[in-house]
Amino acid sequence: MATDFSALGIRREINDILRENGITKPTAIQVQAIPMILAGRDVVGQSQTGTGKTLAFVLPMLEKIDSTKTHVQALIITPTRELALQITNEVTKLADKLGINVLSVYGGQDVDRQIKKLRGGTQIAIGTPGRLMDHLRRKTIYLSGVTKLVLDEADQMLHLGFLDDVEELVRQTSPKRQTMLFSATMPSKIRGLATRYMRNPADIRVQTQNVTLDEIKQVIVEIPESEKLDKLCSLMEEYRPYLAIVFCHTKKRAVSVTSALIQQGYDADELHGDLSQPQREQVMRRFRDAKIQILVATDIAARGLDVEGVTHVFNYDIPRDVDSYIHRIGRTGRAGETGMAITLIDPHEEPYVRMIEAGVSVSIEKHKVSGQRFLTKDKRTVSRTDGGQFFKKTFEKKEE
Repeated sequence: MATDFSALGIRREINDILRENGITKPTAIQVQAIPMILAGRDVVGQSQTGTGKTLAFVLPMLEKIDSTKTHVQALIITPTRELALQITNEVTKLADKLGINVLSVYGGQDVDRQIKKLRGGTQIAIGTPGRLMDHLRRKTIYLSGVTKLVLDEADQMLHLGFLDDVEELVRQTSPKRQTMLFSATMPSKIRGLATRYMRNPADIRVQTQNVTLDEIKQVIVEIPESEKLDKLCSLMEEYRPYLAIVFCHTKKRAVSVTSALIQQGYDADELHGDLSQPQREQVMRRFRDAKIQILVATDIAARGLDVEGVTHVFNYDIPRDVDSYIHRIGRTGRAGETGMAITLIDPHEEPYVRMIEAGVSVSIEKHKVSGQRFLTKDKRTVSRTDGGQFFKKTFEKKEE
């Protein structure tokens, strides 16, 4: 494996910026993808989030962008606002120092502000299909000059019903474009998309299950549905996470779990599709800054989230497929750190456990619990430590 980015063909100026940001060694997908993309090949990359795929397509893109030309030369399409914002933040750290303008284009933002920035000159646009289509209809964005196109998390765009919009956006770009498609899974419709719009793409697959899971201790807790909330609270008390994400199947469930945690005295907030964009950004900012300890999220809202310091993931509802399980628990144990993933299951959900174990090729540690009432009258101080930081939180427990 290449030991640095210069060996992959990335120029010194960009290498220096990477080092300033603490990035010195390429990941497996970067080693495979960067030379292919620099050579002009279309690429289909299959890997989970957390493997470094963003830099795998961004670094070659930055090598080729002409900062003296003001039209959109590169387009990155993502399924969610959060992922668009996250990629924008990552790209901007590098692009700003190269004189390259980057704009995120997603719903919930001020359209007029986006239009003004587009008119002022944007070389890289990163956006969601719906808002990009809105700009196309308004004739405020022109994609005919796009020669670098990335479809990120393509399987989620299919899942969210964006495929028709994505195809229309692709058709608006230059016929001479280079296309890169990244996806955790490759359903037949995504393979079909690659066949229709890509030229002899290089097929890159990074086996990421062990990469994602090796540093994560996995536990299954079998407990009746009616006792889940009390058990979640007792687990919070037992493990005292620095930052934790609790995954729920539905928005309604996320709202009710968040409300219950707040009533128990925890610093918690929710992340789901019913929140406005400013609300979502505020929640994520507070979570990243450790102003809240627990984020209760639905799968789609949390797709692609990368937050430093997440020590624990709790599956309040067990995922219904292996990819979702890997995606969820991969929010912890990142960047060489260890993490813990605890999945609460009702006894009748055991078949899902067997499916997940087969998918990740691991026998997951299991505990059967008859719920114990967690609530007490006392006040106690709970200490949280992580990376040399020390936090204290006083919880007041109230009897129901």
